[in-house]
Amino acid sequence: MDLRALMLFLGFCSSVSPAEVRLVGGSSPCSGRLEQQRQSDWEPVRDQNWDWNLTAADQVCRRISCGSVVSLRRTLDQEPPTDVVTKYDFRAEVTLVSSFRVEITCSDSVRLENETHLCSGRLQVKWNQVWSSVCSDGFDLQDAEVVCRELGCGSPSGFEGKLYGEAPEWNTEFLCGGHESGLLHCDHSDRDTCSPGTTITLTCSDPGRVRLVEGSGRCDGTLELRNWGEWRPVDEPYGDLRSASMVCDELDCGSPVSTRRRETSSVDTWGFEFDCLASLINCFTKHETSSSIIELTCSAPDHVRLVGNSSTCAGELQMKVQGEWRPVVDEDWYLNQNWTSAAAAAVCSHLGCGSVVTTDLEGLGSVRPVWFIRSSCFQSAVSLQDCLVPSDEAKNSLSLQVICSDLLVQPNISVSPSHDEVQQQKVKVLMGSNFSIICSTRPQYPGGSFQLVFTSSSTTFNYVLPTVTHWAVFLFPAAEDLHRGTYTCIYHLNVFSYNFSSTSQSIYLIPSAPLMDLIIRLVVHLLVMVLLITVTCFYSGKLSVETRSRNEETNVLTDLQ
Repeated sequence: MDLRALMLFLGFCSSVSPAEVRLVGGSSPCSGRLEQQRQSDWEPVRDQNWDWNLTAADQVCRRISCGSVVSLRRTLDQEPPTDVVTKYDFRAEVTLVSSFRVEITCSDSVRLENETHLCSGRLQVKWNQVWSSVCSDGFDLQDAEVVCRELGCGSPSGFEGKLYGEAPEWNTEFLCGGHESGLLHCDHSDRDTCSPGTTITLTCSDPGRVRLVEGSGRCDGTLELRNWGEWRPVDEPYGDLRSASMVCDELDCGSPVSTRRRETSSVDTWGFEFDCLASLINCFTKHETSSSIIELTCSAPDHVRLVGNSSTCAGELQMKVQGEWRPVVDEDWYLNQNWTSAAAAAVCSHLGCGSVVTTDLEGLGSVRPVWFIRSSCFQSAVSLQDCLVPSDEAKNSLSLQVICSDLLVQPNISVSPSHDEVQQQKVKVLMGSNFSIICSTRPQYPGGSFQLVFTSSSTTFNYVLPTVTHWAVFLFPAAEDLHRGTYTCIYHLNVFSYNFSSTSQSIYLIPSAPLMDLIIRLVVHLLVMVLLITVTCFYSGKLSVETRSRNEETNVLTDLQ
């Protein structure tokens, strides 16, 4: 049946006997193949168009007084049915033939009461056929881990006590070790310390159902979803995947950068609701065959840092896991007292801090929570997150220090006074006037020196001055054309027993005459041109008169003869 008919069917079931649906053939009444009662016969519920999702399956679980849905499968009968399977919705009879059966596994005695999210809600347990909310007092991370695992969700991401008013309440304190298969398999205490009405609300992360493959890293590539235990690429008809931010968040990446719909050969895909705003678990729709798939790029997560120093490229290595920053220590710290240069180089490269200069493992004396990593993994891993060794209880007294080559920030360069504003790193100064080149840097470490490098078409000069409060001023008298060229500041500093340097942008200096000088020169040039024209005209006229006089005298003499 289609999904709309399914929801109507389940809504109809809520007003009739629970015996109208059941799960058979499983390890308990809360798991197995889904069947529906029609008159006196039980018929398997089949799925022709991949309409079933976990939300619908969860309604079945609740209808038969089981816990939350754990899994949903679509299995193919060994022998296709020869009869016509009939299902009912509330209004009409729907007839279809399908060889696919629906199998559902529900938790037996635990559920999270929430109408919108399968892995979040008020925690309830069933005892003697009665569902009771669990008291928040004494509930800890180990208890939460057992519940999330029992419900097929991811690791716990948070829990808190909330007031829900009058309701049956489970007052026994659970004493889970974190390894049990179910909450009711944990030891418990009979002492009652519960505050009336305060029950636990638990949020588990969604199980790993989404990934990006065949890209440059775990935050880039072809989008795949896992449904019924099978990974398949995703096709989304609008091509923009408006819920891309949900995918990026699920992968613990940054924000979405781009989505692409790529043409390919015909493949089996999962459909995806393009405007889905629910959990990712509920966003995929039905099985399809498509010749296009979705590719997604998320920005890189900010999950690695160096802290405790004046530079972001030096300090103690820390990583953020599940929203918590902790120091990082090699899991084999007792064997590897020195971190490998390759592992440290991967950190520097990831942070955009150049190459590794040095690394050290320091003892602090006091034990604190840490994240364990495999340093050997850093050499080949696309993401440093891939090298983590999952353990919420890891503690250590060591501190891993890393220093990278790009320790210093980039210095600044400026000219004073300048005849004009800087335009594309070109600066004008007045010809014949004094000017200064100023090198400066943001305060990080005391001391250091500035080297000013001048380069022209014919020569190169270097000037060096010590810094004074992170400044150095290079004075030049009487700007001339020989000062025309490129200037660059280089900041040099010795710190941590190593020499570091950082280079500023370059500027091109152009000595130019003052505006009044240009006007005077223009006027002089105009006057000279007028004078030359006047003199030329004068001599040209005089020469013409003299020539005419000579011609007249010649004519008179000719007549007299």
